[in-house]
Amino acid sequence: MSTTDRQAPLRILQGCDTFSPDVNGAARFAERLSAGLVQRGHDVHVVAPSKRHSQHGSFVETIEGEQMTVHRWASWRWYPHDWLRFVLPWRARGYARTLLDRVRPDVIHIQSHIVIGRALAIEGAKRGIRIVATNHVMPENVLDFTLLPEKAKRLFVRWGWNAADRVLRLASAVTTPTRRAADFLERNTHRRGVRPVSCGLRASDYTADLTPRTANTLVFVGRVTLEKEIDVILRAIPRLDADLDVHFTVVGDGDQRKHLEKLAADLGISDRVEFTGRVSDAELRAHLTSASVFTIASIAELQSIATMEAMASGLPIVAANAMALPHLVHDGENGYLFQAGNDRELASCITRVLRQTPEEYLRMQRASLEAVTVHDIDRTLDTFEELYRGEADAR
Repeated sequence: MSTTDRQAPLRILQGCDTFSPDVNGAARFAERLSAGLVQRGHDVHVVAPSKRHSQHGSFVETIEGEQMTVHRWASWRWYPHDWLRFVLPWRARGYARTLLDRVRPDVIHIQSHIVIGRALAIEGAKRGIRIVATNHVMPENVLDFTLLPEKAKRLFVRWGWNAADRVLRLASAVTTPTRRAADFLERNTHRRGVRPVSCGLRASDYTADLTPRTANTLVFVGRVTLEKEIDVILRAIPRLDADLDVHFTVVGDGDQRKHLEKLAADLGISDRVEFTGRVSDAELRAHLTSASVFTIASIAELQSIATMEAMASGLPIVAANAMALPHLVHDGENGYLFQAGNDRELASCITRVLRQTPEEYLRMQRASLEAVTVHDIDRTLDTFEELYRGEADAR
């Protein structure tokens, strides 16, 4: 039994600007972390936007199979985005004051510095509550939904990082999923000592099929949005040899779906591309298990839980050589990296995987399974328990 297992349970308040039913990496991380902490006996409270404007209050919700208290703050839909909701900033501070005086948490863990996280950090710091912050946000990723002109976008990015700086300086510890993401955060703020802590997953929840494939299927899992650059994958498919008979499954939904469906039609590959829309966890895992290659062209991943899920499913990975993806994909071992945006190079990498002998393909599968072990969720939980108690500071 570890030292943290023998200590008294904590009352932990998670501040999330995105949470269930949203589907994205930050929400999934907060859900898994919260559920894992409940399993370890902690009293977990989550602050999240309401599912609809009329909803405001505290509710017992089942998240990742575990019951916890979720405090839903009244929020409004951001219509340029397909699902994003936000709490009115001038109300968030009042909500935070009331909640903190009632819940009295031992520690606050904010998952962003935007509205909910900002309000909880400011009011928590006033009360001397320990604050841990995890950054999942790049202001650059929000630009597609701002409807701002180019000059205003540059000012928005500068303002966004300055706002992050002001909030993160209130935290006793700041984490982000990878070393590269930590370096990126330190370059854009005055914060130093940012700790890379993997989002983590439980690999045993996924099934790897190590038998030879009878069909060639590419799969992508994630939000169907602009920064994921799914169009690059679509443009690569016509470049593949016809005898490979490659099909492509896009698991997820988003504002770019209709545009990408039209692009597939224009490229003449509609009969080989499937857009599943939103699916259940069981369906998602089945798509991963049955695929041949996981392909991701995104240029804005701070870690990519979807890529880790594919690795836990025993898939070779073909990924853009951008942001944190090289932390997961070791070129020539469990997959290949291609220059971001280069559909010709992407097609070449896919071909290299699909032309392998069964023995070489199996070697890549096993390499993915081995590489994902360091991202076990229990390691992540151990680290955050230490951060919550201040034990990592002492060391």
